[in-house]
Amino acid sequence: MGLVRLQPASIACFDFTGQIPGTTPTIPGMFPNMFPLASGQFGALPVMPVQAMTQQATRHARRVYVGGLSPTANEQSVATFFSQVMSAIGGNTAGPGDAVVNVYINHEKKFAFVEMRSVEEASNAMALDGIIFEGAPVKVRRPSDYNPSLAATLGPSQPNPNLNLAAVGLTPGSAGGLEGPDRIFVGGLPYYFTEAQIRELLESFGPLRGFDLVKDRETGNSKGYAFCVYQDLSVTDIACAALNGIKMGDKTLTVRRANQGASQPKPEQENVLLHAQQQIALQRLMFQPGALATKVVCLTQVVNADELQDDEAYEDIVEDMRIEGGKFGNLVNVAIPRPKPNGEPTPGLGKVFLEYADVDGATKARTGLNGRKFDGNQVVAVFYPENKFSQGEYDG
Repeated sequence: MGLVRLQPASIACFDFTGQIPGTTPTIPGMFPNMFPLASGQFGALPVMPVQAMTQQATRHARRVYVGGLSPTANEQSVATFFSQVMSAIGGNTAGPGDAVVNVYINHEKKFAFVEMRSVEEASNAMALDGIIFEGAPVKVRRPSDYNPSLAATLGPSQPNPNLNLAAVGLTPGSAGGLEGPDRIFVGGLPYYFTEAQIRELLESFGPLRGFDLVKDRETGNSKGYAFCVYQDLSVTDIACAALNGIKMGDKTLTVRRANQGASQPKPEQENVLLHAQQQIALQRLMFQPGALATKVVCLTQVVNADELQDDEAYEDIVEDMRIEGGKFGNLVNVAIPRPKPNGEPTPGLGKVFLEYADVDGATKARTGLNGRKFDGNQVVAVFYPENKFSQGEYDG
């Protein structure tokens, strides 16, 4: 049988110049439905558009792992938050609009994968490690399928050094600041210590690269422990040796490298620890009662035992202290221990305690009253532990 020549089919094809010719040629031995393009069936072909192929190839470098999410976090809240903070720090490089294109959350394990528009934006997001989301710091990391060598060919792998991290409360260079062998565990913190007070204590050895006071997610109250990393890593062991075992109110601090447990220092650290012992002597004032701000101020060199024995004089003194102390803030309580009738020792005799509604009022009172003259005596004003005051312990 000879070759059957079919009628010309309506098939669009290209000639060797790449142009569509004016006529549609007849192709022997082929049927029109062998060319779906001719019948508008292109969408049925399993062909992935170039843009989709690019997205698939770069996904590992555009995804960000976010850990430590609160139970109330959802896809929308995570997407909105990270799009907003990326815009705030100047991390959006792919043009206007939201940086986040997709979010997957594992609610059971409290982590999410956040997919950014571009590789560069994902790298900028690495600078957000430790940012506070819904009341708690979250970890921002690369996902486990991140391929550094492949990612290096797709775009920047490090955050832009000019990001405005201060706009969202972060310190430049703090990304990953609470990871690594120099991370310090600080335990045994009194629950009433504020974040500012703890930082003040820790920064007596130098500025911090990262700090995290662990708080209860529901109440927002301190859990009594924190983690930190110093900018100058050489002071890590010095700070641990100086702070470990220090009495703070009714607590004793436990300060050590977070990844070393209670292990003994290595022999090569002996010189550092010897230097730390010298530092302790210089830092002792920081650890004395009254060094860290509380809501209670203790005054000495104000009253004497004799004038406290008379009831009328005692009432006058209390009223005078109430008026004077009230000038600095909302004064809620005045306590002045009196001599016991039987002559037994009275804890706190000769001291005046002023309790304020907040630390701000107490701080102003301590600043305003310390060093003032009272009946020829120079007043000494220090902060006093709130827990001891509330329990009526005035001998501290």
